[in-house]
Amino acid sequence: MNRITRTFETLQSQGKKAFVAYVAAGDPDYDRSLEILKGLADAGVDILELGLPFSDPLADGIVNQMAADRALKAGMNTHRVIDLIRDFRKTHETPLVLFTYLNPIFHYGYEKFQIDAVAAGADGILLLDLPPDEAEQSKEFADNGGLLQIRLIAPNTPPQRAKMLAEKAEGFIYALSRTGVTGAHGAPSADIGQLVATLKQHSRVPVCVGFGISNAEQAKSVALVADGVIVGSALVKQVEMHAGDDHPVNAVVNFAKELIDAVHGV
Repeated sequence: MNRITRTFETLQSQGKKAFVAYVAAGDPDYDRSLEILKGLADAGVDILELGLPFSDPLADGIVNQMAADRALKAGMNTHRVIDLIRDFRKTHETPLVLFTYLNPIFHYGYEKFQIDAVAAGADGILLLDLPPDEAEQSKEFADNGGLLQIRLIAPNTPPQRAKMLAEKAEGFIYALSRTGVTGAHGAPSADIGQLVATLKQHSRVPVCVGFGISNAEQAKSVALVADGVIVGSALVKQVEMHAGDDHPVNAVVNFAKELIDAVHGV
């Protein structure tokens, strides 16, 4: 059973919601990024989203753009992301979802990337700029080799398309709390509960909500209506603020712990 599926089954049996954390792979450098991944897993993060550094992250806000830039300048690339996953798997079993654009995978090689990512220990993938319709028509993605395809659904996604995406979702649905790019510059929409309820009518997998969640109060309110809460830019900001520290993991984990406890306490 895929680690993502197993994790949600365990949480459901415990009556708990999932906390999903996003960080950029290799930010601020390889060794400290690995430390951050391990620290978050040890702190109770249920699923880790790992962003592949890319030069043109169009769906990302400035915080995540700068994180990708730091990682690239530190020598990170897609092959090193695979190494990072492999090193993380030596000690931890927390599910890993790769958060990426199509271009890095195109350059790596579609089939080789999926084989190597699964072998290293990745569990899912969220391709930001590959429409599901096109993925279904591409033989390269007909069999994803063990990487569950995570789908994004926004508040303004047309109802019929949202229904189609929800019905075909794997692992979990990433429901956007609002439209726009990533970042904590806007609070979650007050209508997010209605979106989650609608998606759950059509989906067999959990619905997690992300975008704009930056404190424990927001995380708790979203956890009350969703199966999981996704926090990214607020955590990445902690990495940015402490990139000069020998161990930025300490600040990242201290910040994350309050949000984790808020979600798990619902």
